[in-house]
Amino acid sequence: MNRLGTSGRWYFAACAALAGLFFWLAMKAGNFLIVDDPRQSDAILVLAGETDIRPRRGLELLRQGYAERMVIDVPANVKLYEFSQMELAERYVHDLQGGGLPKGAQIEVCPIEGLSTKDESKNAESCLKRDGARSVLIVTSDFHTRRALAVFRREFPRHAYSVAAARSEDHFGERWWKRRQWAKVFFDEWVRLVWWKVVDQWR
Repeated sequence: MNRLGTSGRWYFAACAALAGLFFWLAMKAGNFLIVDDPRQSDAILVLAGETDIRPRRGLELLRQGYAERMVIDVPANVKLYEFSQMELAERYVHDLQGGGLPKGAQIEVCPIEGLSTKDESKNAESCLKRDGARSVLIVTSDFHTRRALAVFRREFPRHAYSVAAARSEDHFGERWWKRRQWAKVFFDEWVRLVWWKVVDQWR
């Protein structure tokens, strides 16, 4: 009986330790998705998918002198009412260029055909290589930074990449369990990250 009792105590202790470890990992998993380490680069690349926080963060970095050129990825076939997103983006860039950008700063729109980050990297590469950019500072939503950096490094390893997080509490927070929207983004991004690591990067 004593031996069975000891075994039972060890079993429950092990289960409690595993549960504690799982809980700790779950709490840290939101922070793991985020990489925010911008570095001086030849070009800033703002990824498609969000049209407010990401461009604003890119402009902030441009004005801080992280690069003299910024490329904004824009879906080529998306329409908002009667306007294409490309038309709206080009109008946005035109207004910026007339509104006091740093001396020598350039902004351009890059049409994106694909829907995935992997496809986007191929379209973006075509735009970046026009001016021979060798180092690229990627700007994307905070939860997307780790995966985006991994994709670009895998697909075009000849470039040096860094990444800056565009943060918005409306979309995501590191304590993902606090809000329903954060939890949805958290699980969706982890599924995409695992898919990239296990399947997509090898195709």
